[in-house]
Parts: sequence; structure tokens; C-alpha cells
Amino acid sequence: MHDTIEFEKRGIPAVVIITEAFRNAALFQFRSKGMENHPYIELPHPVSNLSSEQMRALTLTYVDSIARQLKE
Repeated sequence: MHDTIEFEKRGIPAVVIITEAFRNAALFQFRSKGMENHPYIELPHPVSNLSSEQMRALTLTYVDSIARQLKE
């Protein structure tokens, strides 16, 4: 989170990827760093119990969203 915010402040595109369980913590961090409306990608929670194949399939559903955020 902190690295992404620092990259963005320097003009380097970056994407924050979280699971839904960490949404409130992410929003708090964005507000505290002066980036209240910073976009992020939110995955379902949990992901730690997914197999490699399941994680790959889940990840592929977010590729376009990640690419869009990096272009902005």
C-alpha cells in the first residue's frame, strides 16, 4: 500500500490489489496519505486457500482492470 502511494506521488503508475477483508484498512491508508479516491483492485477473500489453478483463473479475471488502472 505505502509503496504504491509513493509510486503514484512520483508519477509512476501502480496498482493496489487487496482482498475484500482489507478494504477498510486500505481506505484508511489512502485517506491518511491524502489519496482518498485512489483506485484499487479488490479480490474476494480469502485467496490463501486457493489452488494454483484457482488462483490463476481468479487472477486472469482481473488482468483487464489492472491494465486499465496502470494506463490512467
